[in-house]
Amino acid sequence: MWRRLVGSVAGLLVLFVGSLAFNAASGQSRWPGPLDFVRLHPWVVLLLLVPLAWLGVRPDPRGDRPRHRPAPPATYRLPPRNTRFTGRDAALRELRRRLGSAGEVTTVAVRGLGGVGKTQLAVEYAYRHLSKYRFVAFVDAEEPDLLAAQFAALARELGVVDAGSEQVVSGVYATLRDRRPWLIVFDNAEKPGTLLHALPSGDLARNGHVLVTTRLNTWSGVAEVMDLEVFTRKESVDLLMRRVPGTSAGTADRIAEQLGDLPLALEQAAGYMDFNGTAPDAYAALLATRLEDMIARGETADRPTVVVATLWQLSVRRLQEQRPEAVELLELCALLAPEPVPLTLFTDGPEPLLTAARDPLTWDTTVGSLAGLGLARREDSALVLHRLVQAAVRATMTPEAIATARARLGRALLEAVPHDVHGDADARPRWHRLLPHVLAVTKEDPSPAHAPATASLLRLASEFLLAIGDRAGALPLCERALALDESLDGRDAEVGFDLITLAQIHRDLGAPGTARPLAERALRVHESCLPAGSPAIATDLATLARTLCMLAEHRAALPLAERALRIDEAAHGPDDPYVSFDLIALATVHHELGDPETALPHIRRALRIREAHYPPDHLYIGYALLFEARVRHALHDPSAGEPARRGADILRGQLGASHPKTEEAQALAADLSR
Repeated sequence: MWRRLVGSVAGLLVLFVGSLAFNAASGQSRWPGPLDFVRLHPWVVLLLLVPLAWLGVRPDPRGDRPRHRPAPPATYRLPPRNTRFTGRDAALRELRRRLGSAGEVTTVAVRGLGGVGKTQLAVEYAYRHLSKYRFVAFVDAEEPDLLAAQFAALARELGVVDAGSEQVVSGVYATLRDRRPWLIVFDNAEKPGTLLHALPSGDLARNGHVLVTTRLNTWSGVAEVMDLEVFTRKESVDLLMRRVPGTSAGTADRIAEQLGDLPLALEQAAGYMDFNGTAPDAYAALLATRLEDMIARGETADRPTVVVATLWQLSVRRLQEQRPEAVELLELCALLAPEPVPLTLFTDGPEPLLTAARDPLTWDTTVGSLAGLGLARREDSALVLHRLVQAAVRATMTPEAIATARARLGRALLEAVPHDVHGDADARPRWHRLLPHVLAVTKEDPSPAHAPATASLLRLASEFLLAIGDRAGALPLCERALALDESLDGRDAEVGFDLITLAQIHRDLGAPGTARPLAERALRVHESCLPAGSPAIATDLATLARTLCMLAEHRAALPLAERALRIDEAAHGPDDPYVSFDLIALATVHHELGDPETALPHIRRALRIREAHYPPDHLYIGYALLFEARVRHALHDPSAGEPARRGADILRGQLGASHPKTEEAQALAADLSR
């Protein structure tokens, strides 16, 4: 524009000067008139006007741009953008896909645990797509009573006049019809019923997008629900390494594990380390020992008054008023592991752990209230609590309440776990579900009243770990069980059970010299307090026999193994799983004595018993197959490679390819196949 103006003015000046020069050349001294411009020689005019035309008429290189930039979208109470926003790329893409779809759905509810970053996601979405909207509003929906005042202020912002309190919402949406597309975020909403009057309906619903953030599970009837989970571990590690310089990936991973990848907790941790100058390794150590204290310390830049310890207090207070039995359930779950808690733990058994569990409807609504308020998640007949929800609840409980609840849980777990890990075919899957909770309940020193149940749980857990090949995990549990039982009166038989389990662990760890005195003591204890035909004595005898074989005392081991077999056959019958262990022990003695022909029938009988009682991939079947392969090889049987291969496959599936016993089995199978 300015180039055209300058060119035009310059052109007129040149013509004027040219006319003066023309008049002077003609002997005239007057000012040039309009006709003088016409009398200029056409070629002179042309030569003068070419550069002027270039100046005044040449197209503006910016002429293809809009004359006026579009006005930036108007916003109402949109929080500042988080310049350190991390991750969530997939969630943002999914949110855009849902809100930007061509269908009728224009309302999306982002649902998730408190502290998972729902508000941050909504704010980041608004800024990333700000250019696509003409109006963006942010409404605090946590207090429904304040919605009317916020919409009144929003109406004034939009210039809505003469709208009474009953028409203010419809007036806002009617005005927004001329400003579409628009976006309104309702942050931290409660149940949909408290917000229905503030949501657009009918034709108004098609004019823009509504984004709701909520902890509650009640929005599927009015919105498309998008669940927001905690960070991935990579997102957690990236955040910590960027926010706290010098943090190694390994330390960041440990911190993220302790904090359950909860975004707010990670930001709080970064704030704590930044303010206090705490080294990341030291902070990880504090989390491992003082989690309940640490979640109350540190703050985030955007919400300095909000910490993980107080995130769920309002929900818990509401539960206490409306469903106190749900708070009781919450406190019990807070003392268990952050793993799925089987609901049968509270309902099965001679007496339900909670009064609410006696009535199916009351129980369903009790469990549902925890899930409905976002304090837990229901999952395949189980309840899942985030580890920081558990820590926050534990922080509010008195030491007496914790001790009482832990004792109740210990008794319930003792009834729920399988006691016969060898004879119960369903023992392994049940133990896998319950073991994390057993370890959580028994990790602290028990009160005297709870000590017997704790000792029994520890020994049973060690027996299970030994059965699945985790000897290192079984050892400290059994040692604790023995120490507890030895400190109590009237626990002689239990002391014997602890001793024989400990002997089996040391034997399997390759320490028969340590195992022998433990097995001998267990036998003496049981022979002094149990009947002569007790199966417990048979277990002691068989364990001692196999231990003596490892010490090359085969002749001493033979009568012990034979006696064990007689006791179990009389007590359980000829086809009981416990008989198979005695048969394996007896076969071991004969094999070590150089008599594989006598050993092989015992092994085959043991294998038939196990195949009839256990799943086909059970470790006990794998061990029997490998033993059979060795004995058949000693008999120069060319088919010995087949049971070795089957046994190695079972061990690889159950223990993993890198387990020492798997590697040993695979080496045997390879040797025999050649």
